Amino acid sequence: MAEDSNKRMKIGVQLPEVEWEVPFPELIEMAQAAETVGFDSVWYGDHLIYDLPVGVRGPWEAWTTLAAIAASTSTIKLGPLVASTSFHAPAMLAKQAATVDAISEGRLIVGLGAGWNQREYDAFGFPYDRRVSRFAEAFTIIRTLLRDGEIDFHGDYYSADRCVLHPRSPRPGGPPLMIGSVGARMLDLTLPYVDSWNMWWSQYGNTAAGFAKEKTRVDALIEAAGRLSGSVEATAAVHVRLEGGAGRQMGNYVGDLAIEPLTGSPAELADQLREWEYAGAAHVQLCVDPITRASIESLGDVLVEFRS
Repeated sequence: MAEDSNKRMKIGVQLPEVEWEVPFPELIEMAQAAETVGFDSVWYGDHLIYDLPVGVRGPWEAWTTLAAIAASTSTIKLGPLVASTSFHAPAMLAKQAATVDAISEGRLIVGLGAGWNQREYDAFGFPYDRRVSRFAEAFTIIRTLLRDGEIDFHGDYYSADRCVLHPRSPRPGGPPLMIGSVGARMLDLTLPYVDSWNMWWSQYGNTAAGFAKEKTRVDALIEAAGRLSGSVEATAAVHVRLEGGAGRQMGNYVGDLAIEPLTGSPAELADQLREWEYAGAAHVQLCVDPITRASIESLGDVLVEFRS
């Protein structure tokens, strides 16, 4: 008997950032292709600039891109993977999120993080120091506005003076919140409030066993925060290489540790992804090499195999 599809692990895909310079209309076509072939979600990184072996590159701005994707699709969930709270005044980020959630008619997942790439902070004039302390204040403002609609907050880094979020997200309580970090302090700040947590594929070695080990650790922290482990979903990015893949421009950022992408036929990839489902992942985001419209369309066969 087939399992309840609502309980199956959801599978999303991350759109390209700096792997190649994507004309914006083609980026939208890629998101539409992801919806057509049956992906559950589509994701876009919130970054500004990278120094790469091929030169300096940057992606399109994340929130305006998500608004365009929301207006160009109808069923697929979408979100930033993940939004840096450093790049916007936090009340403004909440305003952007509520707007994109309204455009999408309730399909947004708000992934949040403190950011890490100092190069883009320096280039665009954002302070890099005390990022977690700044995040703590920003997170308080963002989550309170999205869930309660108003806040009066005055901190060391940010203020929101009798701020009211109007219009609100179309969903009572606002869109779901996801924390894109497995750092102890970040989890301590966010686990009492978020709906899910996420980690990048290089952080756990891109293996289901590595993910399961981290999930055990985070589950203990969820319970220590006074919540049931099942009340905060575990999610992860997964690196997949298809024919023609030549390695990601952004690198792995894990020193000398060799990390292998998932490879194989549609059936073999589906079997490998089931290992993440068995390890307790509720949702994964495929980071595909190469990331093109043709790659997204070919992965439709993997989705069929996975769900069969």
